[in-house]
Amino acid sequence: MSDEHKHTISEKQGGDVEIVGVKEMDAVEVDAVFGFQGEGHIHYTSMGWMQAAVILLKTQVGLGVLAMPSLLQMTGAVPGVIMIVGLGFLTTWCDYVVGTFKHNHPEVYSIADAGYIMFGNVGREVFAIGYWCFTVGVAGAAMVAISIGFNAISDHATCTVVWVVMAATIAAAAASIQTLNRVSWIGWIGVCGIFTAVLMVTIAVGVQERPAAAPKTGPWDKDTHAFVNASIWDVVSVLSTLVMSYGGTPVFFGVISEMKNPRDYNKSLAVCQFLTMGLFTTVAIVVYFKAGQYLSTPALGSAGPLIKKVSYGFGIVGLFASAIVFLHSAAKLVFVRVMRNSHHLTALTPTHYIMWFGTTITCATLAFLIAESIPFFGSLLTLIGALFATLMTLQSTGWMWLFDNWDRRKQSNPGWSFWPMVALNVFIVILGFFIQVSGTIAAGKEIRAQYRAGKVDRPFSCKDNSK
Repeated sequence: MSDEHKHTISEKQGGDVEIVGVKEMDAVEVDAVFGFQGEGHIHYTSMGWMQAAVILLKTQVGLGVLAMPSLLQMTGAVPGVIMIVGLGFLTTWCDYVVGTFKHNHPEVYSIADAGYIMFGNVGREVFAIGYWCFTVGVAGAAMVAISIGFNAISDHATCTVVWVVMAATIAAAAASIQTLNRVSWIGWIGVCGIFTAVLMVTIAVGVQERPAAAPKTGPWDKDTHAFVNASIWDVVSVLSTLVMSYGGTPVFFGVISEMKNPRDYNKSLAVCQFLTMGLFTTVAIVVYFKAGQYLSTPALGSAGPLIKKVSYGFGIVGLFASAIVFLHSAAKLVFVRVMRNSHHLTALTPTHYIMWFGTTITCATLAFLIAESIPFFGSLLTLIGALFATLMTLQSTGWMWLFDNWDRRKQSNPGWSFWPMVALNVFIVILGFFIQVSGTIAAGKEIRAQYRAGKVDRPFSCKDNSK
C-alpha cells in the first residue's frame, strides 16, 4: 500500500495511541480518509489499478455513448467529431488534475473536500450539493434509459413507471455494497454489457442496406452532412451532453481514495480515457453516417426492432451498472461526510448499517423522482451536464490546478510552461461557466418543447418511451 495517504498506529502501554512509521511492526493501518481499517473493520483501500480502471470506465461509458450519433446530427459530422475528441482531451487533463490534487491533499475523499480546501466551508457545501445532485441525476437518467430498454424488449408490457420503480429498487440494493472494490465486479459486467450492445448496433447499422426507420422501398436520403447550419443552442446542447458524457471526473476522487496504491491512478486513467474516446468517436461516426436522419436516441434503437431488443438485452446490464455506481457514489458522499471521525465509519455497528442503508435508499428514491419528473433521456443528459457536470468537471479542476500552482509565479523561474498552463486552466473555468449557463437554458427549451409535442403527456406517465 502506498504511504502517501496512509500511516499506522500502535498502542502504547495504558492504551494511548501513538503515530508511528509505515514500516512499524504489528501496527494497525489508518487511512487519511477512512481512519482505522484493522480487524473487524471494513477495509476500504483494497482496489487494484485494473479494478479502478473498470470503475472509471463505467462512469464514462454508459449513458453518454448512447447519445453520440445524435450529436453529429445536430452540428454536422466535422464539428461534432472535433468536439467529441477535443472535449475528450480536455477532460483527460481535468481528470489528471484530480490525481495531482489528491496526491497533494491526501485527506480529500470527495470534490466537496477539495472545495473546502480551496474555498472554506462555503466551497465544501457548494461542491457537496453539486456533486450529490450530479450523481443522483445521472442515476435518474440511467433509470430512464433502463425503462426505455424494458419497454423495447417487452413491447411495453406494463406501465413505464413500473419499470422505473424496478430499476430504482435493484440499483439501490446493489449500490448498498459497501466498498468500490466489491462493486467493481458490477462494473466489469456493466462495461462488457454496454460495449456489446453498442458494438452490436454499430455493426448492424453498418451492414444494413438502409436504416430500419427508412422507407422500405423506393428512394430515400440519409440526410448526413459534414457541416450543418446549427444554432448556438444546438452547439451548447452538444457541449453540455459531452461534458456530461465525460463527466465522471468528480467520482474519481472516491476511486483514488479506495485504491491500494493511489500512484497507479494515472495508469487506470489512461486505459479509461483511451477506450472512452475511441468508443465515443467510432459509434458517433458509424451510426450517424449509416442511419442519418433515421437514427434514434438512445442509439440502441437505430438498427431495427430485433437488434433493438437484443442490444437492450445486453445494454440494460450496463445501464444498471451506471445507476449502481453513481448511486453508490452519492450515498458514500453523505455517509462519509456524516460518519467521518467516528468509529461507525468502518466498524460494523447498528449505527453504521442504519446510516448506510438509509442514505442509499434515500438517494435511490430521489433519483427515481428525477427520472419521473424529466422522463426525456437526451434532454435530461443535457440538463445534468450543464447544471452540474460543468462545475464538477471543468471549473473545479481549473481552480484546483490554480490553487496548487499559483504561488509558482513568485519564483524567479517558474518554468516555461507555467503561464501557458495558467491560461489553459483559466480557459477551462470560463468555458465551464459558459456551458453551465447557456446549456441550462438550452435544456430547458428542449424539455418544454418535448412536453408541448406530447412525447410524454405528464410526469409519472405510463406512456411507452421506447418509440
